[in-house]
Amino acid sequence: MIAAVLAFVSVALGVAGVALLAPSPRHRARVAGVLPRPLGWLMAAGIRLRSGELRPPSDLEGLIAAAGRPGGLGSRELMGAKLGGALAAAAGALAWAPLMPGRLGTALTLAAPVGGFLGPDAWLRRRAAERARRARRELPGLLDLLRVTVQAGGSLPEALRSVGERAEGPLAAEWRATGREVALGEPLGRALAGMARRLPLSEVQSLATALDRARRHGAPLAETLDAQATDARLALRRRVQEDAAQAGPKIQLVVALLLVPSVLLLVAAALAAALVGSGGRLLPV
Repeated sequence: MIAAVLAFVSVALGVAGVALLAPSPRHRARVAGVLPRPLGWLMAAGIRLRSGELRPPSDLEGLIAAAGRPGGLGSRELMGAKLGGALAAAAGALAWAPLMPGRLGTALTLAAPVGGFLGPDAWLRRRAAERARRARRELPGLLDLLRVTVQAGGSLPEALRSVGERAEGPLAAEWRATGREVALGEPLGRALAGMARRLPLSEVQSLATALDRARRHGAPLAETLDAQATDARLALRRRVQEDAAQAGPKIQLVVALLLVPSVLLLVAAALAAALVGSGGRLLPV
């Protein structure tokens, strides 16, 4: 029984470590053709492990909006998913608790429902962080397109909607939604504030504030957009440099805390099984 539990924990730790290090297809595409494949995958893994880029709102509705409202998810559906996750985790814990040695079964029974309840929140926060990374990468190029559209004679709401319809990604979708809201009668300042709430990034907040200020004071929009594009490129460059500097330590942390313990637990499981099979006597060397 102890060997089976150790083997299960080792497999769980190994799967968690590989899942954290495995780069997504989008991250692999970013480094494809630039670095050798093994080095590129390590760099992509470090980019994926980067944290602290986004602090989504603590309320459920704000968190759902920051994650892009996947599948039309609402607060009621999220609470249902949280309760369902808690019940499913509790049922699984009750099935596994009798197999756990000592007080580990009791700890699992108490911790599993909490983890199941908080699981949807963690998934939404991870999705919001990925959405923020995509928006940050798209911002400089979309700002250039917006500046050209404004210089061609279009108003700011029309330019936002036009650029959003011709591009893809979370930032383009937000610009498209902002242009449509203004077309339906929503004040531009309020529409820009809503965009900043749905994408809680400092760059987007700065853009919304600068556009609203330029609209109210009559400042040239093209110059404002050009300055915002320059600032966005500098911020993106600094973030890429930070990603490169932090990739190695983050990968070492995952290896030390997850992958190495998983291998040691697997060895311990094999030794425990051998000792149980020999009746507790030491095996001859």
